Parts: sequence; C-alpha cells; structure tokens
Amino acid sequence: MPSSPRYWGTDDGEGNVTAADPEIRVELRSDTKTRPSPGMRAAMAAAEVGDEQAGEDPNVRALCERVADLLGKESALFLPSGTMCNAIAVAVMCRPGDEIVADVRSHLFNTEAAGAAALAGAQIRTVDGDRGRFTAGDLLSALRGRKRNAPRSRLVAVEQTVNRGGGAIWPLDRLQDVASCAHVNGLFVHMDGARLLNAVVASGIAAKDFAAPCDAIWLDLSKGLGCPVGAVLAGSRDFVEEAWRWKHRLGGAMRQAGILAAAGLYALDHNVERLAEDHANAKRLARALRAIGGLKLDAAEPETNIVFFDVAGTSLDAAAFSARLRERGVAIGAETATRLRAVTHLDVDASAIDAAASAIGWVAGAGNSNQEERP
Repeated sequence: MPSSPRYWGTDDGEGNVTAADPEIRVELRSDTKTRPSPGMRAAMAAAEVGDEQAGEDPNVRALCERVADLLGKESALFLPSGTMCNAIAVAVMCRPGDEIVADVRSHLFNTEAAGAAALAGAQIRTVDGDRGRFTAGDLLSALRGRKRNAPRSRLVAVEQTVNRGGGAIWPLDRLQDVASCAHVNGLFVHMDGARLLNAVVASGIAAKDFAAPCDAIWLDLSKGLGCPVGAVLAGSRDFVEEAWRWKHRLGGAMRQAGILAAAGLYALDHNVERLAEDHANAKRLARALRAIGGLKLDAAEPETNIVFFDVAGTSLDAAAFSARLRERGVAIGAETATRLRAVTHLDVDASAIDAAASAIGWVAGAGNSNQEERP
C-alpha cells in the first residue's frame, strides 16, 4: 500500500473534490486521483519548453506526433482535459440545431455541464445500449428523418471504455458496424477515449484499430496513465486545424506546456502495459465483494478497472456506506442512491485492495446488523 497520505472530499464521480481529509489510506473514487511518480516528476522538471500556441514547444510537438501515430491519425492537439476534447470535437463537427447520438450513460451526456448545447448549440439524443455500447440498429432507430422541422442527425459519440458501464469495452466489430452505419448516413463518428488504453491492454486490440472507424478521437493522460493533467485530440489535418481555433477560443493556450507534455511522454513509455495490474486489482476487488452479504455487483467480472456495486441489501444507502468507509480510511464514491463506484489505478496495489475489501465487508456487516436490530 502506498505510504503517502490519502484524502477525502465531496466528489462528482470523476475526481472533482471540494474538501480534503489526510486520513484516507485507500483512494478508489477515480483514476483521476493518480499523482505523478518521482520518475514522471523528474521528466517534467527536465523538460525543454517553448510557446506551444506558436508550435514552438518541443515536448508538446513530440507528444502530439506520438499520439497521432499511436492512433493512426494525421494530426493531434494537446489540450488541458478530455472534457475540452469532447467540447471542441462537437463544436468542429456540429452546427447549432444539430443532433448527437450517444448512449444514455455517456460522459458527454451526463457529466459535461451540457457543453454540447452551450457551446455548439447541439442537442443529444440518447440510446440505451448494453452497458453503454449500442448497436447499428440502435443508431438507425435514433436517426432523424430528413424533415424540415426535425434536428439534423450529425454526429455519433462513443465512449471507450464506458465509465458508467463499469469500464465496459466496445467490441471492435460493433464499433465498426456503428461507424459504418453512421458514415453511410452522413454522420461523423467521435470517440471519447478517456480510458482507451485500458481497452487496448485488456483486449489486445491496437489503439489504431479502435481509432480507425472514428473521424475524431482523444486519449486521456490524467487517468490510468498517471499524468497530472492533459489529453490529446486527434483526427485529420483539417479537423485539427479547426480544433486549434476552438482551443484558442476556449482559452486553451497553455504556452510553456512542455512540462505537462513531458509527463505524457513519460506515461506512454512507462505506464501503459502496467494498466493490466489495475485490471487484475479490479477483479481482485470484485471477487472479494461477491463474498460479502448484502452487496450486488453490476457485472460478473470487471473488464477493466471499474467496479460498481449496489448496497441496497444492507440497511445503508450509498452515501452513508461511503461515509462509513471514509471513517475506516477508504474512499469510494456514491454514484446513485444505492450504487458505489470503485476505480483501480497505479496508486493502489493489491494490499490496498485487500484493505478496502475488508473495510467494505465490515461496513456491510454493520449495516446488516443494524437492520436486524430494527423492530
């Protein structure tokens, strides 16, 4: 278990914290909680820098070239966050009054402050797929007819992996079918690649293959890769050229950003293959939770690094369960009234997983004991 102190706070499910508590020993609220390792910090400290907005930062250029090659795209753009990647992709591809098709569980629909509507004037039409992964048939059913009084279907958005689907991986053949259907019907395809490399490591499918059906795609650096900030948006040269305009419009000029880009380069060298450890730890946690009375897991086996579990079988709701875990030094976020989400990452090892499972078992047992004591 890492020896450095952990922290607790009010969290939106993706790591936005409003308070801190140094007593937390096992941090499982999100993989956004990862912190730069000593090696990454050294790479950042030694980074040569320049004005990235003028194309003069060597590390930013190197990172963008590397991610473009990794994803098989012509060009790429370094941005502060994945949410900005989504916002810019939507703004480039959509016009006011257009419609985006996305799963009801998608980050774009649920967790971006209605950015598509606020910035691009586009609305989202949701479909309800299998753990966030819909089919070409679902897409066809959601497409608008060519009516003057209907919004124009313009963009299909997919998320790899699906956060609210418990880290579910889009199968390549389904992704290809959905993209083919979109393109035949004149729609763009955009991939929210927040945990794309988790899917790559777990499936053995190359990032280029997942990216090939997509017109735009981005890769997050601040989750499992362990960087403090940043994401890289990729696509055609024309797409990225227009994305640059939106980057500046949204205040995304980062100037001497080579310090941050150096972290990304370090992560691509050192933190990709080790994602398999996070997946193994998620499975380890799931196995332990299945043996605890009163808990129900969303999926039989985690595909990547996210575990959802329901505490309705105890006398506690999710918020109370989470609060009791906090008292025992474990941070796990409440997602709904009865569901919690645990996310494994590089700052949590197998011993920390065992400690978290023990705490969860204690809280669940205490909850069931309280329930039995009621008249």
